[in-house]
Amino acid sequence: MSEPITAAPSPAPQDENQLMAERRDKLKALRQAQAEGKGVAFPNDFKPANHAADLFATHAEQTPEALIEQATTAKIAGRMMLKRVMGKASFATLQDSTGRIQVYIKRDDVGEEVYAAFKHWDLGDIVAAEGTVFKTKTGELSIHASSIRLLTKSLRPMPDKFHGMADQEVKYRQRYVDLMTDEDTRKRFVARSKAVSGIREFMVAHDFLEVETPMLHPIPGGANAKPFTTHHNALDQQMFLRIAPELYLKRLIVGGFERVFEINRSFRNEGISVRHNPEFTMMEFYAAYWDYQDLMTFTEALIRDAAQRALGTLQLSYAGKPVDLAPPFERLTIHEAICKYTEAGQMLDDGSGLKVDSAEWLRSVLPKLGITEAKHHISTRSLPSLQVLYFEETVEEKLWQPTFIMEHPTEISPLARANDSRPEVTERFELYITGREFGNGFSELNDAEEQAARFQAQVAAKDSGDDEAMYYDHDFIRALEYGMPPTGGCGVGLDRLMMLLTDSSSIRDVILFPALRREV
Repeated sequence: MSEPITAAPSPAPQDENQLMAERRDKLKALRQAQAEGKGVAFPNDFKPANHAADLFATHAEQTPEALIEQATTAKIAGRMMLKRVMGKASFATLQDSTGRIQVYIKRDDVGEEVYAAFKHWDLGDIVAAEGTVFKTKTGELSIHASSIRLLTKSLRPMPDKFHGMADQEVKYRQRYVDLMTDEDTRKRFVARSKAVSGIREFMVAHDFLEVETPMLHPIPGGANAKPFTTHHNALDQQMFLRIAPELYLKRLIVGGFERVFEINRSFRNEGISVRHNPEFTMMEFYAAYWDYQDLMTFTEALIRDAAQRALGTLQLSYAGKPVDLAPPFERLTIHEAICKYTEAGQMLDDGSGLKVDSAEWLRSVLPKLGITEAKHHISTRSLPSLQVLYFEETVEEKLWQPTFIMEHPTEISPLARANDSRPEVTERFELYITGREFGNGFSELNDAEEQAARFQAQVAAKDSGDDEAMYYDHDFIRALEYGMPPTGGCGVGLDRLMMLLTDSSSIRDVILFPALRREV
């Protein structure tokens, strides 16, 4: 009976401080050589002419014989990710922004002095190589180097090449290392960039004008949220980081621009979670002579176009479950959604009506769902407002396929136009996918007197302790008094959209540098 095969023991990990000391000694030697007129420690005169992906796209399918005959030269630079030293010849793998390619280094071709130096270079160093494109005996596309140079000395050792960065928080905090070592991370942010670029092109193609509005506001507005505050020294006044660009964009509609959009950074001084980052990216757009029905149709097309550009398909998978963007997005009122997904759509025990239509029944059941009187004041809320609370606790997470939820209460929608036949609700919608809100839009309130009254109600709520209630914006009322045409406006959370398109479970996965607690 043969002995069982056991894996060779892994070498003991080296002390990082020791490794850094060794690398600093190598850099010290480079500086000394520069002082003696022998090279430059950090040269800045190399210009790559090729990228790894382009070389593979052009030459990957060619035969070794064809490559020899063509004798194509390449000039490339990147981070050294792998290195194999084998006597008089060695291999190194360089990684640039597009991918990796192998470089074959032979002592007789690059010179004994350069080859000797190469053997002391470390993984993570930035290296430049020039040579001829060929294929190895195993068929791997490579560059046969005629020259090779060290451009940047890496002082910190990279994470273990087989395990990478295991600590998720370290991946967020040191995103630069995460990008070096994790191809999926790089692909995720490339997909994000393509999607955002596509959204911009889609908006411009539909005659929207891209604009920029202030990020420092004298009065925060445009959403019910708690702002970040700061102080402007020259003006000697308190300022706020914007929570939304809405009121400035609508000022532009008043001014005569009929379609505007802004891809913007907004800030809300609220909790951090897998869905929330205090600094986030959204797009808001406004179109004169549109209503909330037009907005839903357009937003649906926008989401489809972004997915098609980024992924090439409308059939997505998120958290292991399918999401299909191809069929028409479902449109339900809050009332209809509650009836479809919960027991509140059933009759009361006395047969007098549906549970969803009974404020008394909702007030009795909401505390069982964790909705307290102290925080939410359920005893004084209207029926539509109680229905929203019930919807948020029982229905939201069930809306997996794209669904527009419509007709939010007027009392919690201070900037939205009320429905003409049912003034207690507004011409407003929220878009849900995978149980999460992705967008919010409505027919805009353009009645200056009604908007002033809504602002007054918000001020009263703020005076009563609601930190998220809006301020009274006198200049915005003045703008409306000049007259704003009938208008529809919508905001789409781009970070959450990128979570969907890249199948990411946390918003931190799609933000290059998410907010984190300061390192101790």
